[in-house]
Amino acid sequence: MKIRDSRRRATFRLGSALAVLAVSAGLAATPSFAVPPSTPPTTTPFTTPNTDSCPQKTRPPAAIDESEVPAPGQPTPSALPIPTPAIGGARLAECGVVLPKGAAPVPQDISATAWQVSDLDSGEVLAAKDPHGRYRPASTIKVLLATIALRTLDLNKVIVGTEDDANADGTRVGIGPGGHYSNRQLMQALIMASGNDAAHAIATQLGGETVTVAKMNELAKSLRALDTRTATPSGLDGPGMSTSAYDLSVLFREAMTIPLFAELIHTEQVDFPGFPANPTIPGDKDRPGFPIGNDNHLLYDYEGALGGKTGYTDDARQTFVAAAQRNGRRLVVTLLQADVRPLRPSDQAARLLDYGFALPKGSTVGTLPTADSKEAKTGAALASPPPKGVDQAMDPVTATDHSNSRTVWIIGGTILVLALLLGARRISRRR
Repeated sequence: MKIRDSRRRATFRLGSALAVLAVSAGLAATPSFAVPPSTPPTTTPFTTPNTDSCPQKTRPPAAIDESEVPAPGQPTPSALPIPTPAIGGARLAECGVVLPKGAAPVPQDISATAWQVSDLDSGEVLAAKDPHGRYRPASTIKVLLATIALRTLDLNKVIVGTEDDANADGTRVGIGPGGHYSNRQLMQALIMASGNDAAHAIATQLGGETVTVAKMNELAKSLRALDTRTATPSGLDGPGMSTSAYDLSVLFREAMTIPLFAELIHTEQVDFPGFPANPTIPGDKDRPGFPIGNDNHLLYDYEGALGGKTGYTDDARQTFVAAAQRNGRRLVVTLLQADVRPLRPSDQAARLLDYGFALPKGSTVGTLPTADSKEAKTGAALASPPPKGVDQAMDPVTATDHSNSRTVWIIGGTILVLALLLGARRISRRR
């Protein structure tokens, strides 16, 4: 009896172990949407910068490096004109914290020097701090580049990566010389992973960096984002680079009229192509494809998050723009010159979104340009992203392959378990 029971238990354990391996392998064949690790909070004291005296009324803060030094022979850009009256309403000319009458105090632990919360659909500005103060956007300006590229480029066109793409300064997704990339994949790399190599490949197709910067500035001006001047397509700091919390809300709202933009900022992970070995390097090997994930923490951590765009440079510090939906209401939050103290920017954004959602409807301190305004140059309907968990940005063939692979593993694992259990039953009967 003991021998029979021990053999039966051994058979069951073997079957269970093999089943676990089969299921694990099946899960491994499916893209995992891992949540990026949290930045642990710090107890280092901080003081939210006071902007009551309008220190950034005309220009961003002084650079800490050489990014603002013009190239030889190029003039130093003059300060952008200050519109009078202020775009969006008289209260948005204020430089401190701007709240609706009778509103509760803003959340604590917000280190962003400038911020704004507005309604994505109505365009109402609900609350702000130094809304028209001028700061550097870092990679949040890729929202403007994406708007132009999505309306201009053939997304099915395939381009070949170059050395110049691969050597782009700053954050790179991993484009390699000789690799083949569709413009859709470049947009995924630009929006989800903030790839400056993708920005370079896109700008090349738009006519080069100088032409692309001119197109970005022209679009910003047409949207009445008059605190904005782009110096680079990617958001790397350059002479004259500028935006404001108000303008960034305007630019993001315009991008959200494009359904694919709304889809991509909501996508957690996609597969990205590899590239071939460099024939000039002895022994070099082909680089396989790899997954890229969305670098926006809010997308993973905040219920109702629609997506957004992160940014960072030494001069701009932390920048952020994102949107979320709650009870049929969609709000957008922008942060400029933030720090990771005492909370990372996405957590600061979450607190400001909570604050905005808690304000009664009709609470407002100003407006974004609207289709009915003389200031507006756009009247397109705002897009909605797909439901969370539906990865429409993935190539259909790739998505099908993953699905089929997982199905095969699950079915195979089930059959294996049943066969082992049947074998155990037969051993029991023989004994």
